[in-house]
Amino acid sequence: NGGIGTYVKATAETHAQAGDRANDAVRVDGRELRCKVLVEGGNLGCTQLGRIEFARAGGRICTDAIDNSGGVDASDHEVNIKILLGLPVAEGELTVRQRNALLAEMTGEVAALVLRDNYYQTQVLSVSGRVAPQLLDEQQRFIRFLEKSGRLHRALEFLPADEDIAERRAKGEGLARPERAVLLAYAKMWLYDALLASPLPDDPWVASALERYFPAALVARYAAYLGRHPLRREIVATHVTNSTLNRIGSTLVHRLMEATGAPPHEIVRAYLLCRETLGFVALWNAIDALDNRVEDALQAEMLIAARAELERGTAWFLRGRRSSGEMAATIARFRPPAEALSARWPELLDAASRERLEAVAAQWRARGVPAALAARVANLEGLSSTLDIVEVAEAAQRPVELVAEATFALATRLELPWLRGRIAQLPADRHWKSLARGAMLEDLAEVERTIVTEALTASPGTATCKALLEAWEARSRRAIERAQQLMGELRTAPAAEPEMLAVALRELRNLA
Repeated sequence: NGGIGTYVKATAETHAQAGDRANDAVRVDGRELRCKVLVEGGNLGCTQLGRIEFARAGGRICTDAIDNSGGVDASDHEVNIKILLGLPVAEGELTVRQRNALLAEMTGEVAALVLRDNYYQTQVLSVSGRVAPQLLDEQQRFIRFLEKSGRLHRALEFLPADEDIAERRAKGEGLARPERAVLLAYAKMWLYDALLASPLPDDPWVASALERYFPAALVARYAAYLGRHPLRREIVATHVTNSTLNRIGSTLVHRLMEATGAPPHEIVRAYLLCRETLGFVALWNAIDALDNRVEDALQAEMLIAARAELERGTAWFLRGRRSSGEMAATIARFRPPAEALSARWPELLDAASRERLEAVAAQWRARGVPAALAARVANLEGLSSTLDIVEVAEAAQRPVELVAEATFALATRLELPWLRGRIAQLPADRHWKSLARGAMLEDLAEVERTIVTEALTASPGTATCKALLEAWEARSRRAIERAQQLMGELRTAPAAEPEMLAVALRELRNLA
């Protein structure tokens, strides 16, 4: 759809409500459209309710703002590039004619930067649609948060009322794509303001986003002027907001705010640390490279799996204010040992976990995913625990390899992978259930960390994993037997109830 006029409305709307009398005779309802995809090249080709009706009937549609965002993005780049080049022009280093020639030279690269931004913006809308019913509760809480803070008028944006959300929950439905698009826009405006008001854009590592925002040819010639751009902080805040929410969705920052009490900029900081430390950018690029080679649903599955582990890693950095240090130093501290452990991950796992994850990887290989990528995504589960291993190794002044072997050996001895799997299966479709499950998983990780630390520090001269394990068992035999007895009872139960899992955690705390 292009040009001027509103051609699609909702069944419940009148032509007068569409506000375009010239096209009353040709306007149709969203449910009457027989196309599969509708893209709006102009503004307000459909009413928002018309879009929602079409989407809920199975059509693919975003909003006019999403469909036309490339033009806005290109204009932003143009203005910011001209402001930057105005500095060397004012100092006589560059003539206006030379500036104009450089602008023309960078056209292709600016287009690539704009398309990249818009690719990931629409990707996150598609991926979130795959799990729309599961996201409904946290989306509802985010909508309420925006309303209470005076940033959103739900009715004006045609977002569903709580009663409508309750009906969709009962039907197993989530927000429609046009509704998710509106929520993403509000999330970006909210997060941008929060980041701009924080010290995050001034961090030297974060500020390096300027080099990724501008074309490489411009950065290569005029890097000295980047720090003098009058809109430097605004550009950094915009770039970080987009790169964050286009990957993790509109609600995760708010959900972690509720779960941890941390402000938005600290959550984004922790996200960036986790992303860089555990190598998520390379993983995402490998998944994106499968476009038109494997089914879209398969790429979405892998991206959703990555998001779950990214969330756990982000929460890890938030705990204990581990993200408060200088970012470049923190990344340099954790990334090399984490990469080394990641390469050894499959051989460290217990036999049952290794077999289960190999089966997952085999399914993905059968559907066209390259073997290395299939294994990488399958072994994402629990990868954030490498951060604990690195930290424990530093505190105990022991080799990372020894700590990793001891961690997995002790976990296998106490059947912690099985317990972790049972906790992960607990329902988490509502806020408090999600918090309860997350708290139990964090408690289990802390218990495991404590047991490993005690085993290491109680036997400072022990240099092998086998000797460490034997010494630990000799000191803790009775508590180990009690924990194993309880785990045996849990295994025979038809279903692991939250109360039973809580008791198991209590016994493990006693052992620790």
